[in-house]
Formats: sequence, C-alpha cells, structure tokens
Amino acid sequence: MGIIRSSFSFLLGTVTGVYVAQNYDVPKIKNLARTYLAKAKQVEETYRKPGSKREGED
Repeated sequence: MGIIRSSFSFLLGTVTGVYVAQNYDVPKIKNLARTYLAKAKQVEETYRKPGSKREGED
C-alpha cells in the first residue's frame, strides 16, 4: 500500500502533463531556453564594463 500512496502524486502529475501537452499550445522548453540564453548574452555584452577583459583574450 505504501508504494501506491507514494507514487500517486507522480502518476497524477504525469497524467495531467500529458493532457495539457495534447490539448494546449505549450512552448518547447529547449527553444524557450535558447531564446532566453541569447537575450541574457546580449544584455551582458551591452552592460559589460569597457575595460574588463576575459581570460584568454588579448
């Protein structure tokens, strides 16, 4: 009885996730992460101090 009780929330979350993925327009996490990473890199380059050099650059 313990394994059923402990895995109930996992199974409920899995079923809910499958339902949402099939019936709603859920964005792809990989594309979303890539977009935010590119935006963060752009913000970093914009606000970087002009005198600082990264290691390995001349």
